[in-house]
Amino acid sequence: MTAPETLDRLLRSFPGAEHDYKAEWGWVRYQVRGRLFAAVCSPGPEHRAVGGHTLVNLKCDPRLAEGFREQYPHILPGFYCDKRHWIAVLLDGDVPEEVLADLCALSYRLVVEKLPKYVQRELAAVSEKE
Repeated sequence: MTAPETLDRLLRSFPGAEHDYKAEWGWVRYQVRGRLFAAVCSPGPEHRAVGGHTLVNLKCDPRLAEGFREQYPHILPGFYCDKRHWIAVLLDGDVPEEVLADLCALSYRLVVEKLPKYVQRELAAVSEKE
């Protein structure tokens, strides 16, 4: 089980990470340069598999996502995201904290890799200063 506060600290620690609350969706979103890399939400009971759970949506390589879903029953296809490129991790599930931390870092890295090279250099410079 991972506390949302612990996850929040981790997601906000990435260079250039910003967060906001999307009231219409009930999501706390984490972005880098306007690109989503994580979203925390608590779907209602009408959402069968995830209803009543707090989860985090994370970007993931499709080949890795399949393996993670096979290994951990509390890693599901992304909730209201492209289910090939996003996973949903139930925070009250059995996914070890170190695995969740690695998945968060992977999600951030996948998004940063798509940003312009000059932005990647800026973020790397911020990371080196910390």
